[in-house]
Amino acid sequence: MGRLFLVNLEGKSYSCRHCNTNIALCSDVVSKSFQSRHGKAYLFRKVANVYAGEKEDRMMMTGMHTVVDIYCVKCGSYLGWRYVCGPDENNYLVVAQEVEAGETDTDE
Repeated sequence: MGRLFLVNLEGKSYSCRHCNTNIALCSDVVSKSFQSRHGKAYLFRKVANVYAGEKEDRMMMTGMHTVVDIYCVKCGSYLGWRYVCGPDENNYLVVAQEVEAGETDTDE
């Protein structure tokens, strides 16, 4: 299978609910008032330790968007989706409530 290399995030971070792998820093949260079909979700500026699925057009609450699902690189759990935007390069990532583990302090 190969060797798995994980990015270690310094500071307060969000991690995968299933395996505790760091996903994003608290400072990268753009919005905590986002909604997904499963409930509350967070909008992140950037994330780490994820891989993307296939690009697809999906009907969202705000209309049709092109997105890719994102998964934890360590355990493969579904984390949410990433908007595939146009040339502005602002590809924000959304991590759904169901697998977002909450804040963990990695300053030890």
